[in-house]
Amino acid sequence: MKHQAGSPPQEVRILGGQWKRSKLPVADRPGLRPTPSRVRETLFNWLGQDLTGWRVIDAFAGTGALGFEAASRGAHEALLLEQDPALAAQLQAVRTRLKAETVRVQRGDGLAALRAAAGQGWNAVFLDPPFDATALFEPALRAAAAAIGPEGFVYLEAPRPWSEAELAALGLALHRHGRAGAVAFHLLRPLAG
Repeated sequence: MKHQAGSPPQEVRILGGQWKRSKLPVADRPGLRPTPSRVRETLFNWLGQDLTGWRVIDAFAGTGALGFEAASRGAHEALLLEQDPALAAQLQAVRTRLKAETVRVQRGDGLAALRAAAGQGWNAVFLDPPFDATALFEPALRAAAAAIGPEGFVYLEAPRPWSEAELAALGLALHRHGRAGAVAFHLLRPLAG
């Protein structure tokens, strides 16, 4: 079934790894906007196809596309955080269907969980909050910067590009960035020194 132009797709597919081509359902929820396939493909080209041993957090998981994609490519631990109870249940159902032992679904406040992860040295934190939740972006970036290790990455999807000065104030440096339609995407590293 085709979706109307401007409406979200009803499913997305995992692009690589052991669950390549597996479908992830997309619920009809306000603000739910799965990361477009071409953006995910670019992101995982930047990060590398093999994430064996990585620990990642998908902080506003939604469909779980970023977290499941990382786990499919070998991430040792993928923590999917989602506040919406129906979406969290859907993530758990996908985890069960894929027999994704390295994926953990946690229902609750993504920002609070990120703050609790400070100093834990995660390899990557994926931030794709609802675009209308603008107040979340700055504290989520600050918390993500504290959660990753010195060689870690923070991935951010936002409705606008973030400047190097804005990111530096949060302890992050722009590593790579791009734009796809209304989505500005950024791969960030900890600010050196």
